[in-house]
Amino acid sequence: MFAWDDLKVFLAVACNGSTLAAGRALRINQSTVQRRLLALEERLGQRLVERLPSGYRLTELGTAILPFAETVAAAAQGFEDQLAELARDRLGIIRVTCPEPIAFRLNQSGLLDRFHAAYPDLKVEFVLSDHYVDLLKGEADVALRSGDTDANVLVGRKIADSLWAIYASRQYVERHGGPRAVSELAEHPLIGFAESMRAHRISVWLHEVAPDGAYAAHNTSVLGLIYAAKAGVGVAPLPMSLGDAETDLVRLFGPIPALTRPWRLLAHPDQRRTRRVSAFFTFITQEADTMKAILTGQS
Repeated sequence: MFAWDDLKVFLAVACNGSTLAAGRALRINQSTVQRRLLALEERLGQRLVERLPSGYRLTELGTAILPFAETVAAAAQGFEDQLAELARDRLGIIRVTCPEPIAFRLNQSGLLDRFHAAYPDLKVEFVLSDHYVDLLKGEADVALRSGDTDANVLVGRKIADSLWAIYASRQYVERHGGPRAVSELAEHPLIGFAESMRAHRISVWLHEVAPDGAYAAHNTSVLGLIYAAKAGVGVAPLPMSLGDAETDLVRLFGPIPALTRPWRLLAHPDQRRTRRVSAFFTFITQEADTMKAILTGQS
């Protein structure tokens, strides 16, 4: 019988090219990696890797068994994921991912209090990120998401529209005025997302409508855009639900049709069928008016 820990070490060496890098990936020391790899080779009676000055290279046998080791790894990961899912189901935990400002508004609205009162055996836990959390990998159970989605895999429903407009601080407008249309954006310092978020629709849109625009600030989150706009350094596209709520900001124009996207409540089909996720979907549907106000800032 092969020990899973030894196969795991073999996979890590194959993926990382050295026992040192494999140890870092597995969070064990290099000598443990070398010992387990040697133990696996001794069981097989053949070498799995060639030890070279530049690192490790798989032998013919190592290459041949690699796909089978990967299958074992996938099965082991699936086993761990299923155990974690059963534990969450038993505890009634629903992991909801959404942008941080939306989580704040959900809490402030009292909606979650009403959900917990209606389903006292269930509990919402937030997985907060401005980047998409992967539902297919089980990183969360439910997503509140606007923009492009894995619509062919995930299931859900539209619950509102994501509306964006252009904002600047009152101080900025008093000193410099503000753009009154898209065509005037390039005349003002812009606030946008960092290069790491160049695929975001806001980044793409700004590049299209103001290709020669100068940027006063780049951020990696919507909250960062808000803080930069409030600091008065330039103009920024912001969700109207957040921008309109800031007394220090002025909506210059918008909503902008090109930036409008549906807000959707999404889940993996397997998760959607669980009792806890189904209960959450049902509740959110019943709270449609409250959700619209939270997500759009409009009643």
